[in-house]
Amino acid sequence: MTTLLDDPLDAAALLRAGALVAFATETVYGLGADARNGTAVAAIFEAKGRPHFNPLICHFPDAESAWAEVRADGRALALAAAFWPGPLTLVLPRRADCRIDLLAGAGLDTLAVRVPAHDGALALLRAAAIPIAAPSANRSGRISPTTSAHVISELGGRIAAVLEGGDCAVGLESTVLDLAGGGAVLLRPGGVPVEAIEAVIGPVGRPLPLHAGPAPTLRSPGMMLSHYAPSLPLRLNATEVGGDEALLAFGPPLPGAARVFQLSESRDLTEAASRLFAGLRALDELGVCGIAAMPVPGEGLGPAIRDRLIRAAEPKN
Repeated sequence: MTTLLDDPLDAAALLRAGALVAFATETVYGLGADARNGTAVAAIFEAKGRPHFNPLICHFPDAESAWAEVRADGRALALAAAFWPGPLTLVLPRRADCRIDLLAGAGLDTLAVRVPAHDGALALLRAAAIPIAAPSANRSGRISPTTSAHVISELGGRIAAVLEGGDCAVGLESTVLDLAGGGAVLLRPGGVPVEAIEAVIGPVGRPLPLHAGPAPTLRSPGMMLSHYAPSLPLRLNATEVGGDEALLAFGPPLPGAARVFQLSESRDLTEAASRLFAGLRALDELGVCGIAAMPVPGEGLGPAIRDRLIRAAEPKN
């Protein structure tokens, strides 16, 4: 059962305990989880029926809290001063000591961060004292919710609670701007017009449409076939493991596997999703000749895990 809450302190306690809580922002209602907790982040994808592990936006109570997790250059500082709190998301490089779970950033070396301009959201973020990862609080592919009733109709029974925050003032998702490369690239138009952004930092590029020319090197969901990929060859649906391979296990490891990273001994897909990117990175550092990945079933979060493994196994250019 999903509870409707009025007190941010109650919602914050649930988030710190690893539960999912939807909350209002000025844009739309977000489905929040502790961004440091991989299992909680994986539960977002499960609740939404989200087909891919796209990067999630991490929310903070102020710019200084965001800068503790990502590296901000002069452009980011200027944009934050101009538009935060507000409907602008910045994609920036992760710090080496970043606490955000890899799954929240889809295993990339960047994070999408913002400070919302909604009193209830800011009260929740301050009370929780944790970064909150939050996509829109709706089933994947459905219309984004702008009232608590929308959230209940979409996700009732799938999440712990909804923090009542009234109607969303903007009702349109945040603008997403990639600053992780040399330039500035608009990944999603939204609540802050691109012209207002250009008035602060100068020209902003637009990404190539998918399949239109060379693959763009963007820090954005679904723009590249191979997102984070290990440097080692990755062999999928392995039913045996070679002596020179490490094993990415799902369930009891294959016989003869000497170097194993276990996604989930009990074959729990939420646990496996929360450990996927960490597992790929850990095995990539072992100095073996390749990685063998055991099969993952096709229900629940299985297709998302399999999609991510297929992307990681793409040949490196």
